Amino acid sequence: MAKNTLSFVCQNCGAAYNRWQGKCESCGEWNTLAEEDTSGSVPVSIRSRRKGRTFALESLAGKSPDAPRLSSGMSELDRVTGGGFVRGSVLLVGGDPGIGKSTLLTQATSLLARAGHRVVYISGEEAVAQVRLRAERLGLSDAPVQLAAETSVEDIVSTLSEGAVPRLIVIDSIQTMWTDTVESAPGTVTQVRASAQALIRFAKKTGAAIILVGHVTKDGQIAGPRVVEHMVDAVMSFEGEGSQQFRILRAVKNRFGPTDEIGVFEMTGLGLREVTNPSELFLSERDLGTPGTAVFAGIEGTRPVLVELQALVAPTSLGTPRRAVVGWDPSRLSMVLAVLEAHCGVKLSGHDVYLNVAGGLRIHEPAADLAAAAALVSSLVNAQLPTDAVYFGEISLSGVVRPVAQTPARLKEAAKLGFQRAVLPESARGETGGDAGLTLNAVNSLTTLVAEIAARGSRRGESNAPAEKNATPARFRRGEG
Repeated sequence: MAKNTLSFVCQNCGAAYNRWQGKCESCGEWNTLAEEDTSGSVPVSIRSRRKGRTFALESLAGKSPDAPRLSSGMSELDRVTGGGFVRGSVLLVGGDPGIGKSTLLTQATSLLARAGHRVVYISGEEAVAQVRLRAERLGLSDAPVQLAAETSVEDIVSTLSEGAVPRLIVIDSIQTMWTDTVESAPGTVTQVRASAQALIRFAKKTGAAIILVGHVTKDGQIAGPRVVEHMVDAVMSFEGEGSQQFRILRAVKNRFGPTDEIGVFEMTGLGLREVTNPSELFLSERDLGTPGTAVFAGIEGTRPVLVELQALVAPTSLGTPRRAVVGWDPSRLSMVLAVLEAHCGVKLSGHDVYLNVAGGLRIHEPAADLAAAAALVSSLVNAQLPTDAVYFGEISLSGVVRPVAQTPARLKEAAKLGFQRAVLPESARGETGGDAGLTLNAVNSLTTLVAEIAARGSRRGESNAPAEKNATPARFRRGEG
């Protein structure tokens, strides 16, 4: 008989210790160790007597059939998953509380059920009546989705094994599931890992696609052991701000598709509405003619997205100027500010700097450097940027504007939305693919762009000093505050 073994397991990363301690040495988090019983495993003496079975070996040569996919009926969800749900795959969906995870999955399961597929929705947090109320609010109460409120993994697997195999199973959420194989409380690392393993084993055996809903921590990371993210086939993050109606579904991991695609939704009174043209939505409330705003032509996966970058540069009354950024990498902003001051003579050490990506979108690519720099200089000199121009390009530490990928797609999207000009790297001029009818302003260094914006500001300001063409204006030269 196995001896009871107690250990202290970190609820953040899953590291185990023989004694309690305040800080986890593996992930560095405090007060995350919880006592768990790990005696549920089979003793080594019994495992060693089990004989293995032989299995067939195959060569690298040969053709493998494409993984059959099941379309969800929502084009934005299919875009992120890579074309639909793969049979036998397990997906993990995470997001902040109230962001719309259950609403999204309720709509997806209803569409599949109406298409004639057997779909099962297992809720461990809500009663069946609560799920029905949500479906009634969304106008989906007539969809033949099979509902249940259950948390026992053994009971769930036994029930789903009867009759036809479901095409899609939703488990909401994995933190509420528990299994008899371990004695820990539901929600602990051991229970989450064991429950996920049992459900994954069922999916691989039967070919049913399973979606696991996961809680997130205060840092936005999916709660529970990181090993669960390695066990599943795809990890998707549902992002959005409570004050914004936009919701973005982003693939963090995907074994059957790309990991850089995004799906854009709009939260309405009737649920989530798919946004087929995110650029038009992000620019719908754009304030024309305001200094400090620039339109960035970005790429999310294979989709070009135009978004407005807003900058505010104001004199500071503090000893240390404040740097605040929303929707962009703060370290990237610090680098752009350093290049502006070191190579362009733009004095920002006595100013507070605020940068915001309008619409709640988070930008990860370095191609936004040029748009951010243009917005910052525009706000500093109170110069209005052209309202019909888009900006994209990566800025190096030497001040040179480097080319970025997929230039033709960016220009085509800008032309479709009515923009007339594009400010882009000089070396990318040959990759424009016909430039989509836009007037191109190619810049080789950041100094050139700063000079053009500052000259426009000096004409609008009180100073009437002539601006030097293609040179840094005198007000920005080092040594001349």
